[in-house]
Amino acid sequence: MTADPAGAVGNGAGTPAATTVPEDGDGAADDPRPATYWHLARAVLYREYLLFVRYPANAVGGVVVSLFFFGVLFFGGRLLAGRALTDSIEGIVVGYFLWTLSVGAYSSVTNDIGSEVQWGTLERHVTTPFGFAPVALLKGVAKVVRTFLISTVILAAMLAITGTTLSLNVGTVVVVATLTVASVLGLGFAAGGVAVLYKQIGNWLNLLQFGFVILVSAPALDAPWLSAFPLAHGSGMLQRAMVDGTRLWEFPLADLAVLVAVAAVYMAVGYGVFQAATRRARRLGVLGDY
Repeated sequence: MTADPAGAVGNGAGTPAATTVPEDGDGAADDPRPATYWHLARAVLYREYLLFVRYPANAVGGVVVSLFFFGVLFFGGRLLAGRALTDSIEGIVVGYFLWTLSVGAYSSVTNDIGSEVQWGTLERHVTTPFGFAPVALLKGVAKVVRTFLISTVILAAMLAITGTTLSLNVGTVVVVATLTVASVLGLGFAAGGVAVLYKQIGNWLNLLQFGFVILVSAPALDAPWLSAFPLAHGSGMLQRAMVDGTRLWEFPLADLAVLVAVAAVYMAVGYGVFQAATRRARRLGVLGDY
């Protein structure tokens, strides 16, 4: 074998077989670059996009089912309550929008973890350089983004059905709704951790979704102690933003502080429960069981 003038190792026929190591001898030019959280976030978002594109009937079915239940609520309530329902329809539309957003964010995390267990791919997340919890967190954020887009479509359809108009300042609605749903996402992580440990707990997880109705309708702005619960305080602020047209900077600083604090506490607690549950599942050797 002879070395060719280009610095590659030849095989006697002038065809390079391998490149030489750089002069500094560290091989940095040929080493693969380590993956970063940016690469992970991009891959997770792209995965959600592929799932939506490949299975559009499932996404459309979710929108149809949500609108069906809203139609039953609206038209049935109008027959029974008449004018009383019409006078409060803006609040009902906003509350239903927040409920669909919350249920989507909560169930997407728990259902995704359950699906990973059934598919037998849960262990792959554990063996990634990032760890299981960060991967699950970014997947949850990606699902919240998808849920927000779907819930926006549902909101537009509800406004068309009822003929209602709302004050939709995009910046205010996105910030308030995101912080409100963050507390539910924390509950989803806690429930997902319990699902990893105990597997079949779907009935208990579904039961919690109905509790969101109570939390969305709770008068937290009139009863401050209710603000400690997820969704309650944010629901009141979202009502004021979308019905009364209150902008983000027009809210009292105390209300904004409570909204951020509730989101941060529930996210931190849920994330901690998820990590503790997955660590225990690994110690017991039941991480991949189903």
